[in-house]
Amino acid sequence: MDRRSFLRATSGLAAGAAIAPAVRAAGANPQRNILLMISDDQGLDLGCYGVPIRTPRLDRLAGEGTRFTRAFAAVSSCSPSRAVINTGLYTHQNGMYGLQHDVHHQSLLDGIETLPAMLRRAGYATALVGKKHVGPDSAFPYEAELVPERSGIRDVRELAIATTSFIRSTDDRPFFVTVAYSDPHRAAGGYGNERPWPGVTAEHYDPARVPIPSHLPDLPAVRADLAGYYESLSRLDTGIGMILDDLAATGRAEDTLVIFLSDNGRPFPGAKTNLYGPGLHLPLIVRAPGTAAAVNDAMVSWVDIAPTVLAFAGVDPPSGYKLSGTSLLPLLGKSGGAGRDEVFASHDFHEINQYYPMRSIRTRTHSYILNLAHPLDYPIAGDVAGSPSWQAIAADPAIRLGKRTQRAYLKRPAEELYDLARDPDELVNLASDPAQKRVLDDLRGKLRAVRAATRDPWLAGQTDPFAHLQHKP
Repeated sequence: MDRRSFLRATSGLAAGAAIAPAVRAAGANPQRNILLMISDDQGLDLGCYGVPIRTPRLDRLAGEGTRFTRAFAAVSSCSPSRAVINTGLYTHQNGMYGLQHDVHHQSLLDGIETLPAMLRRAGYATALVGKKHVGPDSAFPYEAELVPERSGIRDVRELAIATTSFIRSTDDRPFFVTVAYSDPHRAAGGYGNERPWPGVTAEHYDPARVPIPSHLPDLPAVRADLAGYYESLSRLDTGIGMILDDLAATGRAEDTLVIFLSDNGRPFPGAKTNLYGPGLHLPLIVRAPGTAAAVNDAMVSWVDIAPTVLAFAGVDPPSGYKLSGTSLLPLLGKSGGAGRDEVFASHDFHEINQYYPMRSIRTRTHSYILNLAHPLDYPIAGDVAGSPSWQAIAADPAIRLGKRTQRAYLKRPAEELYDLARDPDELVNLASDPAQKRVLDDLRGKLRAVRAATRDPWLAGQTDPFAHLQHKP
């Protein structure tokens, strides 16, 4: 059934209409369904994470599942992050070095397996609803791509209708559905708040009262920009609620692993494309059948998502290479996880003309970033560069990004080392402090060991300021 047929057949869904349960054989064994929901450019901004915005449905999901408080993207850029989620490999491993669409045209390397390919071979009904932004198409053989990607999809009810329609069509097959939103990604005209959307009661935010993340200055343009961003998040929340309500009405919720996360940090300077906390530290909520609600502070990464989905589905990982992540299933319903005390991140490009390779390792106490092409100016993503926030900041070189100077933001050293306990905003670089040599050497060694184990193509490159050294793990 094509998308238009889905919508005609289910025009009342996600708008309060009753849904008959999907046809299931009496006494049939529970299925192992997976619903993966990805927001676009959302920072750690939800009511359940302590930010005073209105996101009741995601807050409820967090209260029913496991909310991870130390969850991190492995790269803060859209296509690379979605590739990480779908492959369980870092961006420098899977080949999605930068954005996939338009002239950027980055794609997975030949032979890299993805979740839709592996699960479809295992008999799953697979669908993508909404944004794709990864390639090549042959590596992502969804059975159906519904609400095809187009600029600025904001109709969360249309996404919900398409999602539920596909789920109902699967009958007794298990399903793997990815719902990829455009909210709260910034568009040329803002966040899509200029018009009403079906089934959505708009939540407006007063710019004078919005919470301001610590990496941004308190300027009128920034406040207005944030107010639009938060409104988009509330619309996203409404759409999530539509899908979860419909899933429950179909009778499939008790058999379904639900994962909600964002691809990368909020679309503001200091967050998106950065390996600082605001670019990587993101929401992750996982609800699985038979597990209790919990708040978990284990350090987990987006490379863990694919192993989690495969483990839940009972599908073997690729045989030709080892995934870089591990399943989160043992952590669900618990408050922590032994050995989960550090995460690695990798960035190469955003847009094709924005080359700035970085590697980082983050522990509970420190953040270490290696800027492999540090003589270059740090590039600003196009949508961020055109934003009211950046335009207001860049108009005066004396304006700081929070507490960081613009010069420090644009001109970065080869190494950055931060004590997160004393300096959570990552402002005071300790890399040259003799008192921190032991910590620096330890993190250098750990970072190099991860890069070696993942066969980082940049490990011995000419841009590596430490290529001539033999750091031992």
